[in-house]
Amino acid sequence: MSADWADVYRTTWPDLVRYLYRKVWDEERAQELAQEVFVRVLDDEPDNPKAWLFSVAANLAHDEVRMVIRRRRHLTLIRAESEDVDPAPDPVETMDRNEKRAAAQRALEQVGERDREVLLLWDAGLDYREIAEQTGLAVGAIGTTLSRARKRLVAAYEAAHGAEGSHVARG
Repeated sequence: MSADWADVYRTTWPDLVRYLYRKVWDEERAQELAQEVFVRVLDDEPDNPKAWLFSVAANLAHDEVRMVIRRRRHLTLIRAESEDVDPAPDPVETMDRNEKRAAAQRALEQVGERDREVLLLWDAGLDYREIAEQTGLAVGAIGTTLSRARKRLVAAYEAAHGAEGSHVARG
């Protein structure tokens, strides 16, 4: 049976972009990668199109992260230049949003790779069976893994955010 890619696109796009965003931490790049995912799978006929999309997305995001790391090693000055070009409309609001985003990113990086992947796939809307297919875990282990991963994420966020808050309070 051929997948109705138009329907899959409509129902999966926001979840796929959110998943990719949390992998690459760049909204525009996440949307570009999501488009690339659909381009790559259009000729495929998978049994589970949504799971296949997220599998391709995970591979693309992994490649993207490796490329970004290589780029950062060689081009550290570009980052400083680009920050000077984009003025913030409201500095306080932007700073608060950036601090929270950075704390969330650090917290997500603190949890193990398996926990991070399970959390991101769940957040992207995959069900337990689809998450199990992507991660190689047993379907029955997904709920426990998610619960523990959420607790670790919350603890990491509170530790990172709390540490920032106490640092700011000290002046």
